[in-house]
Amino acid sequence: MFGRKKKEEDRFIALLIEQAAKTVKGIELLESLIDHPDQAGIDRLSAVEMDADETRRILIDELHNTFVTPVDREDLFNLSLYMDDMLDYALSTLEELVLLKVQGDDYLRKMVALVRQEAQELHMAAQRLSANPRVAGDHARRAKKLEGEVDHLYRVAVADLFSKATEANLPSVLNRREVYRHVSNMSDRADTTANVFGMVVMKLS
Repeated sequence: MFGRKKKEEDRFIALLIEQAAKTVKGIELLESLIDHPDQAGIDRLSAVEMDADETRRILIDELHNTFVTPVDREDLFNLSLYMDDMLDYALSTLEELVLLKVQGDDYLRKMVALVRQEAQELHMAAQRLSANPRVAGDHARRAKKLEGEVDHLYRVAVADLFSKATEANLPSVLNRREVYRHVSNMSDRADTTANVFGMVVMKLS
């Protein structure tokens, strides 16, 4: 009986780790496509996003079917939800690069690289959560620090963008600002995920 309970608990953590890994994969793909966005890239990222969605659906189904979970149900649900949001923003970023004909620039490259590092920290937090919760907390704090860097870079990028705005180029300026905003939102979701990891670590410690 106890072995079965442990197996069920491990199942939740394994699904969380799997979704986190797919989140990293999707953001790495976005990073690789910043300078050459196209419909083929959108299709590839959409496939990763749908695969991660399937992992999330399985996790939610397991939550419905299991009485005892390794961490609070709400925390598991929210960790999965916010990572799902990260990939949604990754996909919308790439779609807007294509639809709005926005070319990659240094700000975008740097911001997406930082968000990728956030996702990697969250993945490591998920991997350490069960056996080493305090180490998981360290990774969550690193993700939050990276979010601060993205937030600062976003403000600098927007200020620089509007300092060069003219009546003639205003539509393209607004389009680029929209893409910046999606990356910033993706980073915000990583920060929210890190906050939930932090709460889970406090409960486990």
